[in-house]
Amino acid sequence: MRLDQRLIAEMIEPGTRVLDVGSGDGALIDHLFRLRGCDARGIEIDMREVTRSVAHGLPVVHGDADHDLAHYPNDAFDYVVLQRTLQAVERPREVLRQMLRIGRHAIVSFPNFGHWQLRLKLLLSGRMPMTAVWHTPWYETPNIHPCTIRDFIALCAEEGYCVQQWMAVDEDGERAPWRRSIRLANLFGEQALFLLRREGECPPPSEES
Repeated sequence: MRLDQRLIAEMIEPGTRVLDVGSGDGALIDHLFRLRGCDARGIEIDMREVTRSVAHGLPVVHGDADHDLAHYPNDAFDYVVLQRTLQAVERPREVLRQMLRIGRHAIVSFPNFGHWQLRLKLLLSGRMPMTAVWHTPWYETPNIHPCTIRDFIALCAEEGYCVQQWMAVDEDGERAPWRRSIRLANLFGEQALFLLRREGECPPPSEES
């Protein structure tokens, strides 16, 4: 598993029901099932990854976040995970709403478009930047809705979602040492992970929290 997937797994309580949206090769599902006793299953748009997961005995179905989450009943899961996929869906706001309808919690990870290298490359070249994370040219990229950490926190505030936990991580998935400052995380964090719940007494994270 990638290190960011290990961090996601740490956010999930053992023995819970988990839906991994955009499950890829099923590595997270396998980890949650074997080591944390979770009832974990996945949904994946890439049929090759679905075939690979099923061949390893993992409960993964073919589908996509934009259209198929609406078919799941309310509160069907304890956690719904969306890893590195938010920026690639057609309707990110609606996908988040569906995740927190069918799950008590949502865990979302995404590459941070506010990273200083992206800002600098765009400033100096005047062209859409490419990095190890944003590695395809603008006319081929699946990343149609890039966002920053501050953008995502603002969206959660607009929707009334409770941010229970968040962190910035580097390219390798390691926790960033400046993760307690939103401004610094937004500038230096290559990826972000958020644990959300629908509502409740949960003050929004401040710029220096």
